[in-house]
Amino acid sequence: MRVAELAQVAGISADTVRYYERVGLLRPPPRTASGYRAYDASAADRVRFIQGGQRLGLRLRDIGELLAVRDTGVCPCEPAEELLKRRLDELDTELARLTALRAEMVRMIEALPAQDCPPPVPGTWCPPGSDENKDQGGDRR
Repeated sequence: MRVAELAQVAGISADTVRYYERVGLLRPPPRTASGYRAYDASAADRVRFIQGGQRLGLRLRDIGELLAVRDTGVCPCEPAEELLKRRLDELDTELARLTALRAEMVRMIEALPAQDCPPPVPGTWCPPGSDENKDQGGDRR
């Protein structure tokens, strides 16, 4: 199959196929007499493997390492387990950060004045006299 056909089968762009080849995730395929790339069915499986790794948040470098192990004929489960555990730790850290950010946003929303909001004062987050403004050192009495 040519680049466009592989791209269609895998649901990616032809540029992505070429990129994967350029960075070494896909082996350069043989070329036809007219110079077109001629991928076999294993290329589509390889692209699906790459996509699966990306869905899990693995970096292309990590996916490349798994592919290198896989290419030796050895099961990549052990290195994959390490990568996935590390990625899970990163995900947990990011979830904690996002949870804290969400809580901060909720507090900010709850601290906003009611519908009778006075006009804003330049250089402050909240109108004069609000508790939020005092906490930020913006009380200008």
